Amino acid sequence: QVQLVESGGGLVQAGASLRLSCVASGRTASTTTMGWFRQAPGKEREFVGAISWSGASTYYADSMKGRFSISRDNTKNTVYLQMNNLKPEDTAVYYCAAEGTIFGTVGASSRLSSKYDYWGQGTQVTVSS
Repeated sequence: QVQLVESGGGLVQAGASLRLSCVASGRTASTTTMGWFRQAPGKEREFVGAISWSGASTYYADSMKGRFSISRDNTKNTVYLQMNNLKPEDTAVYYCAAEGTIFGTVGASSRLSSKYDYWGQGTQVTVSS
């Protein structure tokens, strides 16, 4: 069992940066692939990116490359989503998620919500123009 708690969201102006954090607790928290998703009002949940259990590999949605980056600190059981040059269309609730399997890799299948067994409650990011 893994519990996830996101933080770091807020209201910012376009062009600003934010760093979201996701603290994981549980026996396998530092050995599982973690992903970030977002959901804007009236839209389906969208994959942002994922990071392997060691942090050595990352995988991003094409639309997120360049502005968003994911990292993790397993000594703190924390995964980060750094978001730069934010745009109003980035407004959404951002969720972190954890796979149920350990020592997995990242790749195209990381896009699938079904690959993740544990989800946080989400943190709201609002970008004003």
